[in-house]
Amino acid sequence: MCARRYTLAAFLVGASGLPAFAEQITVFAAASLGGALDEVAEEFKADTGHEVALSFAGSSILARQIALGAPADVFLSANADWMDVVEDAGLLTDGTRRDFAGNELVLIAPAKQATPTNLPETPKSFTAALNGGRLSMALVDAIPAGQYGKAALMHWGLWDIAKPHIVETDNVRAALALVALGEARLGVVYATDARAEPKVRIVEHFPAGTHPPITYPAAAIASGDVVTATAFLDYLASNAGQIILQRHGFLPAPEVPE
Repeated sequence: MCARRYTLAAFLVGASGLPAFAEQITVFAAASLGGALDEVAEEFKADTGHEVALSFAGSSILARQIALGAPADVFLSANADWMDVVEDAGLLTDGTRRDFAGNELVLIAPAKQATPTNLPETPKSFTAALNGGRLSMALVDAIPAGQYGKAALMHWGLWDIAKPHIVETDNVRAALALVALGEARLGVVYATDARAEPKVRIVEHFPAGTHPPITYPAAAIASGDVVTATAFLDYLASNAGQIILQRHGFLPAPEVPE
């Protein structure tokens, strides 16, 4: 059992009139959740008194850190595969895993760049859209946004053309930044990322059928503060948490077909 961590202003009076302690939990979260999750954490603290320390990075990096013993209480991944890695290692608390959000994949360009104006779906149109420039993507074999993007490009037979132009980043927000700075002509990111950055524009959404469904799973880590972590997960799935996520552009978690 892990040691409890208390905030400096932890001594509260509960509804029963008995003293209670506010906990602090550490949440390892996919980089694309930045902004929305900060707001969720603030509201959770306002409602419960519990502090939430957020650590953002690519899902693969976070999963590996947890596997190596990093002190996380909650893991929020941008796909099921990296959550599976942590679960298969026996590191999740049974019964706490759930999907809490979805997203869309988009092609972006710098806001001041006039072309392309739609999704280039053929080798000729894709080559013209790149115009010798770079395509910014998160790591295509490790980070979910990059994996989804690679699947979409392969779906249209564009992967071999795109590959020499790709600059890979450690997370999707870094891929977004390259486009915002004008250092990449195009980028593949989540719709929520593009929405948060005024220096980019969405060229078009990738149709859902071109890549696996984008689903964000969450779970409590067995070695952490399971009680407070579960309360946070419940808040994330509640109407209050979902309203915040959807205000930032996230979709409700896709339903699993029966």
